[in-house]
Amino acid sequence: MAVGTIKDQIAIVGMGCVKFGENWEQSAGDMMVDAAYEAYEDAGIESKDIEAAWFGSTRIGLGEPLAYNLKLEYIPITRVENLCATATDTFRNACFAVAAGMYDVVLALGVEKLKDQGRGGLSGGGGDPSSMLMVPSGGPGTAFARMANRYMQRYGWEYDDFKPVLSKIAVKNHYNGSLNPKAHFQQAITEEQAMNARMMHWPLGLYDCCGVSDGAAAAIITRADLAKNFRDDYILVKGVGLAVGARQGWLRPSYDMTHMEETVVAARQAYEQAGIKEPFKEIDLAEVHDCFSITELVIMEDLGFCGRGEAPEYVKEGRFQLDGDLAVNPDGGLKSFGHPIGASGLRMLYEVYKQMQGKAGPRQRKNPTLGLTHNFGFNPGSGVGSVTIIGQRD
Repeated sequence: MAVGTIKDQIAIVGMGCVKFGENWEQSAGDMMVDAAYEAYEDAGIESKDIEAAWFGSTRIGLGEPLAYNLKLEYIPITRVENLCATATDTFRNACFAVAAGMYDVVLALGVEKLKDQGRGGLSGGGGDPSSMLMVPSGGPGTAFARMANRYMQRYGWEYDDFKPVLSKIAVKNHYNGSLNPKAHFQQAITEEQAMNARMMHWPLGLYDCCGVSDGAAAAIITRADLAKNFRDDYILVKGVGLAVGARQGWLRPSYDMTHMEETVVAARQAYEQAGIKEPFKEIDLAEVHDCFSITELVIMEDLGFCGRGEAPEYVKEGRFQLDGDLAVNPDGGLKSFGHPIGASGLRMLYEVYKQMQGKAGPRQRKNPTLGLTHNFGFNPGSGVGSVTIIGQRD
């Protein structure tokens, strides 16, 4: 199978992100406007400069609301929905359109308004009744709790030893979020709080689970050879990967349920495009899909940051801390932002973009050159994995 690359062909020249949270005073349209106009200002452009747009949302089923709220005049707008990878896939498709030579300047924007709807997470089914078979009783929390139990069984962990590892992940992400004014939850927690929190899905407690939030984020994308016309500190796209499962984990008794093959394949695609051979050594920071603490733990292995069964030791050694070898979720992750699905992937890119420019404030890594974002949905055993790598000019 032919494998192409868009490495260094596409540049991000502007980004915007609203404060995530219980944004009762803002509609989805208000958040679209705020995210888009921060991105416009960042790129030094006006709305009339946008030639096409990609719009990510799982709740808003049309592209027209983006045109209406941003007063975009008769340009092509494509609405994207791909489970928890919606925002990342929105960005990915916009990049491909520019790489194909169709447009010079495009907008990728994702938004979700969940708090007003009384429920979070993904809408089920997509019109396919068989898709509901993927939703276990108790929702995704049950599925990822099963992953945690399978992980403990496979690698010989007892609860009293494994729970502190999960708590360290939660503490790390809440600390990083406490440094981020755009995060929903800006309060650091202690390991004792995480350990003793109300149990949600054994062994996952309250702080092992991400919250429900509203949010929006946006990116302005152009060709790399045009980027210098917008700014000097533009950031380049190095690789994008996307893999969709066919419910293998639900159909094959041999599937271990302690990894997400879609993440493994998407990472392989992105690494090949970017020329990355040793991800733990070459990548400076990663924004990953920590919907649950166990998910982040497994993602570390799926992305090749460590070997199978080794992630708990890396966590205990602090290697994924803000000042560690490879900072994971330096902005606070889903633990601190919640998960407004259509916006999360672009929010992750916003953090990496700012880190690459040296504009991440107290969360800033020293001289980063490569950053990664990752999303995964729906449940272990079947879903969508997405990986995007952006970074400095060589």
